Amino acid sequence: MTFTFNSGIYSQLLSQYQPRIIKTEEENEKFLEIVEELLSRSYLTSEEDVLLELLTKLIEDFEEKHYPINSSTPHSRLKHLMEARSLEKAVLVEILGSIEIVDQVFNGELKISRQQAEALGKFFHVDASLFF
Repeated sequence: MTFTFNSGIYSQLLSQYQPRIIKTEEENEKFLEIVEELLSRSYLTSEEDVLLELLTKLIEDFEEKHYPINSSTPHSRLKHLMEARSLEKAVLVEILGSIEIVDQVFNGELKISRQQAEALGKFFHVDASLFF
């Protein structure tokens, strides 16, 4: 599969969504809605995928600054991401391996492996180090 990228289309997306450094909770909510809408699509163009990556980074930067999670654990971060997206534990079976493993991770009985962290990072469009 060849990666094709059309700068003109990407420019139109940038003009439409106007991503920028997030300074307020309202801006953060607006960009979260856009990310959720993009994630709900069954297919993203290359340009939309790059926009999604940019918006995710802007949201992460804002939330790291305004909602530090230094005292949280990988398990609590996973739970937070699940709750924020209204996801059920069953969606993690394919990523973590089985419902038993999902339950053990949620209960803090099992540490998330590096491979699982990488898969979770891709699934949630966040840095995998959140789950170490």
